Amino acid sequence: MTLASLQTVTRNDEGIATALAVLAQRFGDRFQTGKAIREQHAHTTTYIPRQAPDGVVFAESEADVQETVRICAQYKVPVIPFGAGTSLEGHVNAPGGGVSIDMKGMNRIVEVHAEDLDCIVEPGVTRKQLNAYLRDTGLFFPIDPGADASLGGMASTRASGTNAVRYGTMKDNVLSLRAVMPNGEIIDTARRAKKSSAGYDLTRLLIGAEGTLGVITRLTLRLQGIPSSITAGVCPFPSVADACNAVIETIQCGVPVARIELVNAMQMKAMIAYSKLDYPESPALFLEFHGTDEGAKEQAEMFGEIAAAHGGTDFRWTGVEEERQKLWQARHDAYWAGFTLRPGAKVISTDVCVPISKLADCIAGTEEDIAASGLLAPIVGHVGDGNFHLGILLDVDNPAEVAAAERLVEQLNTRALAMEGTCTGEHGIGQGKMDFLEMELGPALPFMRAIKQALDPDNIMNPGKIFRVG
Repeated sequence: MTLASLQTVTRNDEGIATALAVLAQRFGDRFQTGKAIREQHAHTTTYIPRQAPDGVVFAESEADVQETVRICAQYKVPVIPFGAGTSLEGHVNAPGGGVSIDMKGMNRIVEVHAEDLDCIVEPGVTRKQLNAYLRDTGLFFPIDPGADASLGGMASTRASGTNAVRYGTMKDNVLSLRAVMPNGEIIDTARRAKKSSAGYDLTRLLIGAEGTLGVITRLTLRLQGIPSSITAGVCPFPSVADACNAVIETIQCGVPVARIELVNAMQMKAMIAYSKLDYPESPALFLEFHGTDEGAKEQAEMFGEIAAAHGGTDFRWTGVEEERQKLWQARHDAYWAGFTLRPGAKVISTDVCVPISKLADCIAGTEEDIAASGLLAPIVGHVGDGNFHLGILLDVDNPAEVAAAERLVEQLNTRALAMEGTCTGEHGIGQGKMDFLEMELGPALPFMRAIKQALDPDNIMNPGKIFRVG
């Protein structure tokens, strides 16, 4: 990806001006056009430049979303859904201007069906909010990206997290959706049943569509029982290859690990500085095991034996909740910890995913590319799935560094694709990875465009994302 490759979207200035006037009359103070608010609703978590919308509707209900979409559809104005704003590939930018729909006010937990292990929520509910609400029921929602993202945004980007190796990703944990489609109609994609063979799977079509096919207004989510016992720990390794080989054997031996996360030596150095961890500056695995008291202990002991066979040393694990929370907070703060390596830098956060048998080679080759680039780029990974991330630190005002970072991203994605992997395990395509999606799924893209054209013929739903239209 290069900045020059970002898709341009033609502005409909006349339609935008008319729609803004109608929305201002309809929503009053809940429609804002101030520069600061508009820029807050553009992308801020990567080096892709901000492209602000022309106005922001602060939705409080499904009816608000429906009316906004109908007005924008009438005047052919882009609609960009906005959750928590934590996406990493330019998903919420407005390259053709238009209207951002801020979903944070739609944050109600509508129903919890504890006996059925599911719940219904509005899209602005965040994962931490939901789990705090569920705590007394003995249930939890397992998908946990590093940020406290909104559940609507997590569905839109097909998000994942540290628990995915055991509990799957968003596509595995959303039973059904309700959405406002580009013509303003509201649809339910499925019912609450745990399985169905009824028609096309519209739920999975909207999950990962990044707001390009509709605006999610309600989600029915699969829940899990809180394990009776949880143990967690960290195991240092001499090398990334040793750690990856331990992961492969752990998975192949059927150890039902709940979390198994890799950090390389550079990332561990940053986490020690930022989160005050007491570990050596070497590659390490962060792990968690769920089950009964005896089961979780047995899993940890089995992993300890596997790790020792691959050079793992000083595997320390604990069942004390406060200590576990400290470890996982440090892992979730890895993005912020990276800035300690180069204060004042910006970051390009990017990810790929490969079959786990290819993981060690992919990471080793990537570390060689990082060294050759002259940049700092710590690595973290959901390695039980073969998914890992780079946080490339750079001076965005230095053209040479930007060029080096873009070469590094290209090398990373090209290698992953050559290993039968994917250009993104969980960040999504957005604006930043269109070229790599073309490399990965080229012959399939015309069929994606056909779906987009059929559902959104005027290309108003989050245009300029995933693939080029026209």
